[in-house]
Amino acid sequence: MFEILFTNRALKDLRNFDNNIRKRIIKKIGELNNESVKKSRKLINKKIGQYRFRIGVYRVIFDIEDNNIIILRIGNRKEIYK
Repeated sequence: MFEILFTNRALKDLRNFDNNIRKRIIKKIGELNNESVKKSRKLINKKIGQYRFRIGVYRVIFDIEDNNIIILRIGNRKEIYK
């Protein structure tokens, strides 16, 4: 089982969403497990992170280190990769 950690930047990104979207994102992140991590896609540009997880039009960019999932960024798919 993974432990989920948030960077300060990810927490700041999360605060920018309205309450309903924030709850939806937090719920989906809480459901991350081995199976959903396997379904995550590897990113080509490793500068922003290793993997992405899709939640509707939003993306969660994260790295995996040991048994930790480190959430790096959260944002709309149109803006998160810039």
